[in-house]
Amino acid sequence: MESVFAIENFVSLALLILLQAVLGLDNLLYISIESKRAPIERQARVRRLGIGLAIVLRIVLLFVLLKLIDLFQDPWFEIKDTGIFDGSFNLHSIIILFGGVFIMYTAMKEIWHMMVIHEGPDKDAKPKSITAIIISIVLMNLVFSFDSILGAIALTDVFWVMATAIIIGGLMMIWLSGRVTAFLKKNRMYEVLGLFILLIVGIMLLSEGGHLAHLKIFDNEVTAMSKTTFYFVIAVLVIIDIVQSRYQRKLSLEIDREITDNDV
Repeated sequence: MESVFAIENFVSLALLILLQAVLGLDNLLYISIESKRAPIERQARVRRLGIGLAIVLRIVLLFVLLKLIDLFQDPWFEIKDTGIFDGSFNLHSIIILFGGVFIMYTAMKEIWHMMVIHEGPDKDAKPKSITAIIISIVLMNLVFSFDSILGAIALTDVFWVMATAIIIGGLMMIWLSGRVTAFLKKNRMYEVLGLFILLIVGIMLLSEGGHLAHLKIFDNEVTAMSKTTFYFVIAVLVIIDIVQSRYQRKLSLEIDREITDNDV
């Protein structure tokens, strides 16, 4: 019988922790933005509680996937030969599609809220309850966890290795989420960038869910956006934002200089 302390298990654990870190970046951004809805003094607690509950549920989901993986992969219903919309939907694809739609809705709602100019306090804005924020963080964490859990199952079949990687990944997320939130508070201009990145995350999940469902729209098959493409798009957005900010600063300096020269 193979020892639980075999070197292969620790190699797998290191690889899974790295996988958790790479696949958790988009989740980390969502948690940081969503937690800002809570009162300032409760944001850290909301992040810790939301991620903590998500860690427990991720381990439960891992156990369920190991025992009932066919339930997630077998088709639940099909739409065939319509010529417009064809697909075969299983539970995995439905969850991913739902997550993509929800994240896109959240990002668009926040972007729209930023664009609307209110005269005086926004009386129509209803604050989101702490419970609702925590539930949103937990649910989205579970949606994002499918890739990492399925990747973990592909790397090893040792439960304690996978569970340990999930716990370490969650603790890293708790540690990093506060720093990302603090960065967004100090640099408000990057909040818009973060929301557009979140919007792309939603598009990526939609493409992945459509690919899992073998979805065809007007006989064109939906293909999943690769992580390489996703990170390339994010890099382009960051570069555009940096260039735009510097150009805006340059224009402001030129305008100030012209005003000064005219006064003289």
